[in-house]
Amino acid sequence: MTHDNLRASVAYPHALPVLLVLLAAAGLAIAPAAAAAQGATWFEGALLIDGSGDPPMADAAFLVEDGAFAWVGRRGEREPPAGAIHVDLSGRTVIPALIDAHQHLGLTNVKDGTHSKENYTRANLVEHLQRSAYHGVAATMSLGLEHDEALAFALRDAAIPNAARFLTSGRGIAATAMAGPQQAYRLGIPRGAPTEAAGRAAVAELDALGAELVKIWVDDRGGTVPKLAPAVYRAIIDEAHARGMRVTSHLGSTSGLADAKDLIRAGVDGFAHTVRDRDIDDEYMALVREHPDVWTVPNLPGSPVTADDLPWLAETLPPFEIDNLRAQAERLAAEGPGASFELQCRNLARNREAGMPIGMGTDSGVSVGWTTHTELRDMAQCGLTPMEVIVAATRVNAQILRLDDLGTVSAGKSASFVVLDANPLDDVTNSRRISAVYLGGEPVDREALRARFLEGVR
Repeated sequence: MTHDNLRASVAYPHALPVLLVLLAAAGLAIAPAAAAAQGATWFEGALLIDGSGDPPMADAAFLVEDGAFAWVGRRGEREPPAGAIHVDLSGRTVIPALIDAHQHLGLTNVKDGTHSKENYTRANLVEHLQRSAYHGVAATMSLGLEHDEALAFALRDAAIPNAARFLTSGRGIAATAMAGPQQAYRLGIPRGAPTEAAGRAAVAELDALGAELVKIWVDDRGGTVPKLAPAVYRAIIDEAHARGMRVTSHLGSTSGLADAKDLIRAGVDGFAHTVRDRDIDDEYMALVREHPDVWTVPNLPGSPVTADDLPWLAETLPPFEIDNLRAQAERLAAEGPGASFELQCRNLARNREAGMPIGMGTDSGVSVGWTTHTELRDMAQCGLTPMEVIVAATRVNAQILRLDDLGTVSAGKSASFVVLDANPLDDVTNSRRISAVYLGGEPVDREALRARFLEGVR
């Protein structure tokens, strides 16, 4: 259901057509309630899950003015201002727009499946950001694989219509340029830091670009590449902190627990994964409790899709991709979740027990936007409550990424929220039953995006 299906009325109906004509003359195709960004819009009747973790509020109301929440409460607690546009959300649920704290954007062409440096263009990045917005994502952090840093930092926080906010850590740091993620074996994107001096110099370069978060890879990929040495990552963390920057680390699949313990002692700010080589132990738990601000952003190796997901995904993905996902779904359904998923579920539960802040990240660059929802499902399958999952993907991620204007539906925050046709507290997969997405008070034109995503692919 699009925004046009939401029932709206205007106290001064003669004024709205004039405003919409002016907007259309400027080349903007905007549904009626989008005029709220220029004035005031009153939303009422929804069940509100505000992202704070507090119980949901039935029959909520909120006022949006100039792209921000001006007031949030229960219907009847105050009257809407004269002249405000009214939007009736009865029967629907509102959550804050989602945040993905771990993505790799720009290198994959979604329409043909290719993965290369040549794909790293402004047009492709914008499409990735618009696909994220279509699925209710307000902001996404691209962690460490920015082939063109000048483009990445120019695009950071740019105001792009119908798009999520683009955040970037620039090119990350590994032992060598070929020791980053699997894709980078071919692409050679990370900065190589074989020595402490090289690590400090890499941080200085990132600082000069305006990076606020440094991504490092501490992983030898099963002995196939050099691993960032402890003395080097200590120098990186020390240099970053001296410059007011923070460091998040990738953990490997063969020595992750030992590396995680040493990284916590070294002062790392967070992890881009959970520990995934073995069950975390009491020593790790004690370290987490001693360092309560160190976060984790798990990306769980669950099934990317099930057969039930395919009709939903066909809204935006080309037929070849649906065929590939169908084959994956059939294979994974036959295999079951696997030992790796079960291990990471146990470790996620222990992180929660230790009080570690838990965010949400997809670690995805191939499947953009929609994997946010499958990650929410996987986190719930690991035992987190639907409320905990929603808070991880909204308030906690906003805190991790220092996005002070996002994360909750509360006065003073950006009016970035998702209208759902069903309650995700009943079933977290209802997060994908999207009726409308608003970013900064403006509705995302999901119908136009959907048509463009599939243009020329059928």
